[in-house]
Amino acid sequence: MSADDPLLSRLNDALDAVEAAAERRLHRDLMRGDADAELATMQDDRARLAVELDAALEARRALAQANAAALERVARAAGVVERFLDSGKG
Repeated sequence: MSADDPLLSRLNDALDAVEAAAERRLHRDLMRGDADAELATMQDDRARLAVELDAALEARRALAQANAAALERVARAAGVVERFLDSGKG
C-alpha cells in the first residue's frame, strides 16, 4: 500500500474522526463533572443558608418577645412614677 492509497487515506480520516469524537466526549464528560460539582456546592450553600435563615428568624422572634416584655416593664414603671408624682401633688 502506498501513501496515496485511497483506503489508507480513508482509514486515516476515520481514525482522525474517532480521535476527535473521543476528545469531544472527554471534554463533555469533564464539563458535566464540573457542573455536577457546582450543583452540589450550590445545594450545600442552600442548605447552609436555610439553617442560617431559620436561626436568624428565631433570633428575631426572641428579640421581638424581649422587646415586648421590656416595653411592658417600662410602661409599668412609668405608671408607678406617674402615680408617685401625682401622690406628691395632693
